[in-house]
Parts: sequence; C-alpha cells; structure tokens
Amino acid sequence: MLHLHHSWSWLAGMLSVLLGLVPSASSNISTSRPNILLLMADDLGIGDIGCYGNNTMRTPNIDRLAEDGVKLTQHISAASLCTPSRAAFLTGRYPVRSGMVSSIGYRVLQWTGASGGLPTNETTFAKILKEKGYATGLIGKWHLGLNCESASDHCHHPLHHGFDHFYGMPFSLMGDCAHWELSEKRVNLEQKLNFLFQVLALVALTLVAGKLTHLIPVSWTPVIWSALWAVLLLAGSYFVGALIVHADCLLMRNHTITEQPMRFQKTTPLILREVASFLKRNKHGPFLLFVSFLHVHIPLITMETFLGKSLHGLYGDNVEEMDWMVGQILDTLDMEGLTNSTLIYFTSDHGGSLENQLGRTQYGGWNGIYKGGKGMGGWEGGIRVPGIFRWPGVLPAGQVIGEPTSLMDVFPTVVQLAGGEVPQDRVIDGQDLLPLLLGTAQHSDHEFLMHYCEGFLHAARWHQRDRTTWKVHFVTPVFQPEGAGACYGRKVCPCFGEKVLHHDPPLLFDLSRDPSETHVLTPASEPVFYQVMERVQRAVREHQRTLSPVPLQLDRLGNIWRPWLQPCCGPFPLCWCLREDGPQ
Repeated sequence: MLHLHHSWSWLAGMLSVLLGLVPSASSNISTSRPNILLLMADDLGIGDIGCYGNNTMRTPNIDRLAEDGVKLTQHISAASLCTPSRAAFLTGRYPVRSGMVSSIGYRVLQWTGASGGLPTNETTFAKILKEKGYATGLIGKWHLGLNCESASDHCHHPLHHGFDHFYGMPFSLMGDCAHWELSEKRVNLEQKLNFLFQVLALVALTLVAGKLTHLIPVSWTPVIWSALWAVLLLAGSYFVGALIVHADCLLMRNHTITEQPMRFQKTTPLILREVASFLKRNKHGPFLLFVSFLHVHIPLITMETFLGKSLHGLYGDNVEEMDWMVGQILDTLDMEGLTNSTLIYFTSDHGGSLENQLGRTQYGGWNGIYKGGKGMGGWEGGIRVPGIFRWPGVLPAGQVIGEPTSLMDVFPTVVQLAGGEVPQDRVIDGQDLLPLLLGTAQHSDHEFLMHYCEGFLHAARWHQRDRTTWKVHFVTPVFQPEGAGACYGRKVCPCFGEKVLHHDPPLLFDLSRDPSETHVLTPASEPVFYQVMERVQRAVREHQRTLSPVPLQLDRLGNIWRPWLQPCCGPFPLCWCLREDGPQ
C-alpha cells in the first residue's frame, strides 16, 4: 500500500505539471517527493568525461546520464579541496561561514583522530529531508570530522548530520593508505622524525663524549633521556606509516568500525553491495542517498578487471571503473523500478590534481581547457566540475545549460523538492536550480560567486545577464616552475605567503569569450574595465558584510592527531579488526 500510494502521488504530481494544470511547476514538483540519488566523485577533472569532451576515456554510463538529462557546463565548487567543498555542498553555504577553512595552510582535515569537523549547529540538506520523512543514507567518503572530546562521541559523524545510515570511510582515501610515494603526510612526518632523531642522537653523543672527557660537567640522567628519546623518534619514523594506515584507512557501518585497516581490493564490491542494499530496503521511498565515491583519489585502488584497460594508465583505469560503478547503480534502479521516480545528480568535489605526478606519469585528472587544478582557489580548473541532473519525464533530455551554477545549489533544490523549507536563520548561498533545469527560467539566480582559497578570497565571478560572465582575480598562485600551470614539487598550490601574487589592479577575464583565462583584459583593451572592477569590488564588500566570525575547524588546534580521539576497534593502539565478510 505504501508503494502504491507513493507511486500514485508522484504520478499525479507529474501529470499536473506536464498538463499545465497548476501555475507553478517548481512548487508542484516539490509535492511529488522524488527519490534523490547524489553521486560525487573525488578529484575527478571535468575533462575526464566523454560528455565533457574527452574522446579517449570511456565513460558511457556517465555520458548516458547527460544524454538523458541536463548537463551544466559552468558548474562551480565552493572550494578546490575536499573538506571545504563537501561542507559547502551539504550546507549550501560557503565554507568560510561554517569555519570549515584554515588560515595557516591546513586546508583539509588531516587525521580521523582530530577534533575539527562540520559544526553541530550547521544544517545539512540530509537533516531537513530526514525531518520530511526521507530515508537518508551516505555511502563512501565523509572527510568532515568524527569526534570532539572522546573516541566515541561521534559529534561530527554523518548520523549527527541528518543521515540515518552510513557506510564508508569517516576520513578519506590517501596515497598513504597504500604506502605510495605520492604521500599526503607520511613522508613529511618521517623526515621530521628522522631530523629530530639525528639532533637528539647528536646531543646524546656530545654529552657522552663530554662526560667521559670531563669537558662537560653533567650527570648521566640527561644522557640517558636524550638517548631514549632518540631511540623513540627512530622507532616512530619507522612505524609512522603503519600508524597512518591503521588510524585513517578504515571502514565504518554507522557507529561501528567494520574494517581496520581496509582491504582495498574488497572496497569497491562492498560499496556497490551497500548501495544496492540501501536502494532495495528503501524502494518504497522516498529516500535520499549520497554515494560519495572513493574514486578517483590516489592511490587509485582499482580492481584487476580494469587494470591496464584504459588509454590513460592507472588513473584512466580508475575513472573507467568508477563509470562502471555508476552503471551498476543505474542497473539497480532499473531492476527495482526506481528510475522514473528518482532524481540523479552527478558531480566531482573539485577539479583534478595536476601535481599528482611521478616522473612522466600522471596520477591526477585532466581539467580540459581550463587553467589550473585541485587546490587553486580561483583558476577555473580547480573549481569548474561536472554537473549532470537526470529525472526521466520531468527534466528535458539532452539539455545543456551554460549559466553559472554551484554545488551549493543542490541544498535548496533538494530541500524544496522534498517539501522542506530553506532555513531562514542563516545565510544560504545556494540557489534553487529547478526553474533553470526545467527551462522555466533562462538565467541563473547567481549574479556573483566568490572563490576562496582557505579563508582568503582569491577571485570573484560576475554574471552580467544577457551579456557575459566576468572573472576577477585578486590573488593567484606562483606556478613552479614558472609557466608550468601548476605547483609541481608541492602537494597543492598555496593560498598565501611568498608563493602567491597579489594583483593591483586585479586580473580581469571575460569567461564567455575566454573560458581558458588566457587573455588578461586591461583598461586599454576593455572599455568597461573600471566599471566591472568597481561593481565586483562592491559586491565583494557586500558579501563580506554578511560574514560572521566563527571558530576555524581546520586550524592547528582542531587539526592535529589526538590519540584519545582515535577510533579503534580494539584496545588502543591495537586497532585491527575485520567484522564483516566481503563479496567473494
């Protein structure tokens, strides 16, 4: 009966809209309460997908979504790195508003056992949809914090942010999970520990020599202590890699750790099995499922079936495996009769990484014609991402929209579709996309979009309707080597300091004519240069007046490893368990 009632409500709502029996399409569609399936890739470049112009990477399933739905070509993430981008996606707010940024270079959460995370007073779209009767699930990557004061308080856990069900990584897949040479923190920690070992070993030897030659009047106590600390630091440098693997590379089901550390070759089948199980359990709907892929972040864990099959090495293999996963999920929707009643959205959290390179081999994504990549707060390659919506029978198939849109727009869109209300007690930066997707509106509601790098404003975009889209850069990173287009030799480009350039006057581009940002406009070449600058700077001042001081979750105190916050499925530090059998 529940299934019949849900299907009849949905069909009645759609017939009313399609026959024009109601004055407002978007308001009536909201009563239909569709199922909502959100698919987010990790570190995928916009140029990695066939429907966005790549003719050498096979992504037939993602391409099919675009053919059957609406493709956004100026879809922008609110940040160029994982943690702040995902915080903005879930809350519909720039991450600077929630404090999900740093001011000292710690641009994402560094440890599972850190105290920073998405604040409990933030409202996610999952929380609102849950209140409206939706079954809500998150499968895959979280990377928005876990604990505040103890290893089990789970104050930042997905289940405290509106999700009924969670299965996946509370942290993020990393090169360090597989002891890769491309390392997020292991190599740096090993180098620091080795340096400290050498210093203390030298101190110990100096004290011993001084003691034996009577040149330094010292007792044996500092000698013993310095030698002991030197040994501990040497051991630490040797075991820090294993510590990271056990501390961060784990799977959880709701509040319970199921694998610590993860068995990577089982992870993809486990994720797919969990998605299928959620869809079958909740097929009578309505449901919200956020599938947050671990693909295509390094170390590019790929099943043997896909290894060596692409034209782009291991990275291409991983992209094509993710596309296959999308196809498996679409097949499950078909088998469960959910295709026509489910709104699907596909995106990436930010642009592909250019610096993920060893020798001549690239392990990061391609951002097409756009300059820059992951970690660059202003350049298009770091923030322009795929955006595809499919809802058969409701959204026009094959539609392409070039208006500026944002990942933050998903928040008000799904909230209003579910019959909820966008919060009025805080600034919501996202805009409802439904009129644009339906074709009842010709222009995006975004006149301005701000582009942050950590808490620093690097650029701003002005959508001057019926004319063009201007882009103003206040700060840009210094590429290394000069002219290379990326910051090779670093993990990502910096946001501040000596390795960025402050532009006065700012750099101006006309994105409608120059999406690759190659031709800087000047007062001599652009007659309205000063008018554009004045209008954009006024918009920046207006935006900044809406910001309130909040604790920065990613600064040092909230972003260091604290052993007492470390999730562990055994007595710490014996963190090892396998509590669920995976697919054979």
